[in-house]
Amino acid sequence: MKLFLIFIISILTFLKPAAQDINSIVKEAERLENLPDEKAALVKFKEALKIKPTHIHALSKSSELCSRIAQRQTNTKLRDDYYAAAKIYAQTALKIDSTSSEANTSMAIMLGRSTMTKSGKEKVASAKDLKKYVEAALKSDPNNFLAWHVLGRWHYEISNLNFVERSAVKVFYGGFPASSLKTGIAAFEKVKALTPGFILNYLELAKAYHRNNQKDKAKALLAEMMKVPNHTEDDPTIKETGKKLLKEWN
Repeated sequence: MKLFLIFIISILTFLKPAAQDINSIVKEAERLENLPDEKAALVKFKEALKIKPTHIHALSKSSELCSRIAQRQTNTKLRDDYYAAAKIYAQTALKIDSTSSEANTSMAIMLGRSTMTKSGKEKVASAKDLKKYVEAALKSDPNNFLAWHVLGRWHYEISNLNFVERSAVKVFYGGFPASSLKTGIAAFEKVKALTPGFILNYLELAKAYHRNNQKDKAKALLAEMMKVPNHTEDDPTIKETGKKLLKEWN
């Protein structure tokens, strides 16, 4: 019994520093993401996963960062490799906890960024899965602003399917759940209320209002977006896109 107690105490003594180490590594990863330095943040989250491969937050953030980094790649193979990694991280997180809002959101982000801007069967095939993951994310956390944003994008894209894509939906899937531009706008507005500093949401909301023939509101949103401080590596490019749209819409 004495030997057993000594063994237990030694294990607990080992685990406590390990737990402290992983917490400090995750905090450093979050600090790097906020700089922003997404590749360095990804390296740190991966370092945390070496200590604890089942860390849901580290897995979900690794997936999200891979999706964001992928979209900026000009090399097709490198871009696809990042998206493949994003999928694996999200799948791993979901195997550990299928109800995790963060894990479901990371999978939805991967699907949205890798396929929703494409056309044809690939876009149609992923759209149903994307909606499923977003709904699961919001069921677990109704205030998950990223999930609301992805839902807004889903409604925006699906409400704008062309004739061929809509025909493919009917043939292969028997139709989609109801979607509408107005529902997408409502989702984007929810994001703005929850996280007013999310620059990408301003752009997508402005585009949605413009398509809904609310052009003054769209331009006002873009003007407002320019005053919001940058938070991600994508934000400067997003603002440049906003400037171009303002010129086109004036």
